[in-house]
Amino acid sequence: MTSRDVLKGIARRAMRERGLLADFSEAALAEAAAIAAAPTDAGAGARDLRALLWASIDNDDSLDLDQLTVARAEGDGSVAVLVAVADVDALVHRGSALDDHARANTTSVYTAAEIYPMLPERLSTDLTSLAERRDRTAIVVELLVGEDGDVRRSAIGRALVRNQAKLAYDSVAAWLDGCAPPPPRVAAVPGMEAQLRLQDRVARAMKALRRRHGALSLETLEARTVFHGESIADLRPEERNRAKDLIEDFMIAANGATARFLEEKGFPALRRVLRTPERWDRIAALARSLGESLPAEPSAEALEGFLLRRQQADPERFPDLSLSVVKLLGSGEYALELPGEASPGHFALAVRDYTHSTAPNRRFPDLVTQRLLKAALAGEPPPYPADELRALARHCTEQEDAAAKVERRVRKSAAALLLARRVGEAFDGIVTGASEKGTFVRISKPAVEGKVLRGFEGLDVGDAVKVRLLHTDVERGFVDFGRVREGT
Repeated sequence: MTSRDVLKGIARRAMRERGLLADFSEAALAEAAAIAAAPTDAGAGARDLRALLWASIDNDDSLDLDQLTVARAEGDGSVAVLVAVADVDALVHRGSALDDHARANTTSVYTAAEIYPMLPERLSTDLTSLAERRDRTAIVVELLVGEDGDVRRSAIGRALVRNQAKLAYDSVAAWLDGCAPPPPRVAAVPGMEAQLRLQDRVARAMKALRRRHGALSLETLEARTVFHGESIADLRPEERNRAKDLIEDFMIAANGATARFLEEKGFPALRRVLRTPERWDRIAALARSLGESLPAEPSAEALEGFLLRRQQADPERFPDLSLSVVKLLGSGEYALELPGEASPGHFALAVRDYTHSTAPNRRFPDLVTQRLLKAALAGEPPPYPADELRALARHCTEQEDAAAKVERRVRKSAAALLLARRVGEAFDGIVTGASEKGTFVRISKPAVEGKVLRGFEGLDVGDAVKVRLLHTDVERGFVDFGRVREGT
């Protein structure tokens, strides 16, 4: 049995254990098979925007394309940024078998060996994907951005769009950084080079403004499993880059505009929130251990200043520090916001208005938000009552957590496979978790997290530590370390 086969089996068992559906029902597959084509009628009042230089930027192998972007310079120095989001609701109707599956899982699950999409691939990678050179219906968020990066105003409507270039993060980033020539699809589309440079300039101004407001400069390294054939070869960290930042900045702005639009229309909304951190005292202690100081009360601006200084002072270890801070900040969650209520906002992004709306092929909350948007645009009442939205917020948060645990479980099994022959070796690491559940440490080469079974006393999140690999268990995803003390 190959490494991939082993991990696939583990993934399917983990899905079942966490209450996630690994397979689509016959009814859902039948519904998908019965759809003849993607719709090309975006509805009354929709604009035909197919002639614009739309492009998608995603992972190299992504086919479930949720959004496109394009920008237009205005005469006063401002720039109009347009974000097109796939109109998934046009084919996935509320109460259908497809909708039932999406509602059950609430998210696509990306494991090391296999992807469990929220929607069948006939939809997510084809009919509801903003695929290259295909006419697609979309919800378009238009943002007028000033030279300082501030969104001066926004508008939302329906449109017909066409992806002119399917691009990938790494090749676009290398080109923008001056390290490589333009990707072939960029060079092949007249005007695309200038278009992407304009988008990059606007995105950088938006990010700079958010950081001045306290948005956190975090740089965690997510490990990606690398296979040679069907055998696992490495766990390689996925690093941030300029193209990923560009898309992130535009999506944050589009999600903020969506939240404000629903609020202005008197609609309820599923907000995405990250509350003020409860373990601020530990974040402050972590700063003190590095010769820095933070105020007694949580402050995103102060924390961002600390992070920027540490990034400049020690860029090599900054991802480890970022991971420690992320763990101490806690997890984001979905929360119902009714008209007139105040949102707790998103501490790490330093924004009050935020929802998830730009990935409806991959996340159910985004599909729910899309339905709310379409009803508001049509002058119809909200399609979901408040009690149902409140229950959905809890359910989506729980299922997102379950999906993350499945992905983490398979990553740990992949790590156990990779490290099985290295028992007894010592590694430098950083403590990433310390609670009643145990003390956990992450090593960097390869990028693996495991539990400290011996010598964990006194360790806390952010501590640097040397550990020795004691044991691996592929089936259970266990990678166990012991602390190496001086002289041992």
